[in-house]
Amino acid sequence: MTILDMLGQSLILTLLGMGVVFAFLIILIFCLTLVKNLLHALKLDEEAPKTTAAAPSAAPSVQTATPAAANNDAVVAAIAAALHEKQV
Repeated sequence: MTILDMLGQSLILTLLGMGVVFAFLIILIFCLTLVKNLLHALKLDEEAPKTTAAAPSAAPSVQTATPAAANNDAVVAAIAAALHEKQV
């Protein structure tokens, strides 16, 4: 087998491999388009309406603070104290 024969076979093998990958990509695009159209036809692609939450207040007052908010304040205070102690 000569060099030219081996180069010819490698060229054919390369083109065959690229053709298989290209064909697979075309089939994949076709399948995804088919699924998209099917979901659209069954109306499964529509999202539920989003509810808008009320704007949070800037700072909760002491009377309306929940135990979770008080716990968060305690955690923030502990972190601030640890950082202050680390810097001193």
